[in-house]
Formats: sequence, structure tokens, C-alpha cells
Amino acid sequence: MASKRNLKKDINYVLGDIIEAVYIWQLTHPEKETKESEKIIDETIALFDALIVKVNQKDVDNKKQHFKAINQELETEGRKLIDKINAL
Repeated sequence: MASKRNLKKDINYVLGDIIEAVYIWQLTHPEKETKESEKIIDETIALFDALIVKVNQKDVDNKKQHFKAINQELETEGRKLIDKINAL
């Protein structure tokens, strides 16, 4: 990971795209209930908040390893959210 700024941008873009995908699903399926899709949006926002808190931690021994772990968590949790969207 090149920098903290780039990691924050990656988090913002990935999770923003997931929320956008949920909104597109809602628009293309107006006859279906939106309770589950709104739940996915809430989970995405909570994940965003948690990852940004981790990025901004000051008391980290190995920053490179810490940022790599955050990037990995973004990837795995993002895939889970995408799978939930696909299951709608």
C-alpha cells in the first residue's frame, strides 16, 4: 500500500460502489421489498466507519502490515457484501 491516503480512497471507492449497486438493484426491482437491501447499505456504512477508524490508528507497531491487513479485510468483507447483493 503506497499511502494512507490511497487506502482511504480505496475504501471509499469500493464501499461506494457496493452502495451504488444496491441502489441500482432497488431501482431495477421496484416490486421487491427493500428491507434486506437497506440492511446491506447499513452494513456497508458500518464497515466503512470501522475501516476508517483502523486506518487512523496512531499506536501501530508495523504500519505496512497493519495497512495490508486493513486492505485484506476490505477485500473479504466487500466480497461478502457483494454476495449478499447477488443473493437478493
